[in-house]
Amino acid sequence: QVQLVESGGGLMQAGGSLRLSCAASGRTFSSYAVGWFRQAPGKEREFVARISRSGGRTYYADSVKGRFTISRDNAKNSVYLQLNSLKPEDTAVYYCAADLGSYGSRSSDDYNYWGQGTQVTVSS
Repeated sequence: QVQLVESGGGLMQAGGSLRLSCAASGRTFSSYAVGWFRQAPGKEREFVARISRSGGRTYYADSVKGRFTISRDNAKNSVYLQLNSLKPEDTAVYYCAADLGSYGSRSSDDYNYWGQGTQVTVSS
């Protein structure tokens, strides 16, 4: 079992920055990869970023590459998503999720545990 709790969302103006955190508990944290997804109103959940178990490999959606950075601290059982140069189209609920078994997956179907989400709203 894995429990995930996101925090750090809020209301920002376009061009601003936010740092989201995902605190994990349960299964050994370094044994699974973690991804961030987001879901805007009326849209499907989409992949944002992923980090491997050790933190040595990261993957990003094209829409956020160069603006968002994913990182993890295995000593603190936490994953972070730094959001820079925010745009109104980044407005969504952001979720972190644990992937216990796949390799480099960007599909939400491959993630086993999910947090409750944190709202990010970017005004123009």
